[in-house]
Amino acid sequence: MAKDHLSPANLFSHVEDAEYFHVPRLLVPKDWHGHINIPQPFELEKPLISVDTGDPLIDNNIKPLDLRITKFMVLELVAAVIVAVFFITLARHLRGGNHPRGRLWNALEVMLLFLRDQVARPCIGKHGADKFMPFLWTMFFFVLGCNLFGMIPWMGSPTGALATTGMLALITFVVVVGSGMAKLGAVGFWKAQVPSMDLPLLIAIPLVPLIFLIEIAGLFIKHGVLAVRLLANMMAGHVVLAVLVGFIGATYGLAAWWGVMPLSVVGATALSLLELFVAFLQAYIFTFLSALFIGMAVHPH
Repeated sequence: MAKDHLSPANLFSHVEDAEYFHVPRLLVPKDWHGHINIPQPFELEKPLISVDTGDPLIDNNIKPLDLRITKFMVLELVAAVIVAVFFITLARHLRGGNHPRGRLWNALEVMLLFLRDQVARPCIGKHGADKFMPFLWTMFFFVLGCNLFGMIPWMGSPTGALATTGMLALITFVVVVGSGMAKLGAVGFWKAQVPSMDLPLLIAIPLVPLIFLIEIAGLFIKHGVLAVRLLANMMAGHVVLAVLVGFIGATYGLAAWWGVMPLSVVGATALSLLELFVAFLQAYIFTFLSALFIGMAVHPH
């Protein structure tokens, strides 16, 4: 049976997480079938948590918790190590009173100062922003690293998985709520979710609890949208790239292949340049919104 290069299953197989790296068959032994399998030293015989709802759509998209190592985990670890190596080296260099030298170090300094002066301080406040900079810098460069891995052939973008973006949003949620409670107190933070209003008692009794519930729901929704926005933007671009390249395989052996192939290559190249811009843009947006949420938590009024 001929392979359907444009089927949803085939397209999403190139952008979703897996226990292997998919590479051209010419680069690996024939019996590997184009896959470089990731060793699984922690794999369990029986999953800790499994989902069996009877609905194939749900069961196929919610994976069991079985401690398997996937390629997105590997790429996230590599991104974290790269960020740590670059900035520990830069910090040690600057600690000695030296100035950044060379294009790379100057580019890193420019990005760090931009995030501090144009993102954190306007959103959080000049006097309170600096203590949040390690968190915001880490978020920006980690998300950027994960995004850029999607531009490397045969790799993948970890931020194209809800597990990754959801955990990043959860970390941001903890920082936002924690910073708000540290600044205003545990009771003061939750009390500040309801704006001060001069209402008659009979109106305030039903209205204030309702507003409180709406604000709490909004707090969760904002961070949920933070995860979904990053996921949707990164996954959508890679799926479109897979579609453009899939046209080449779908028309192979047909006369139309000679026209489709160059158009697909040109389209994929142009879209890749756009995806490169989107990788930086989405890292910036995630960091900007994180700083904005922190500012709203520590300065509720």
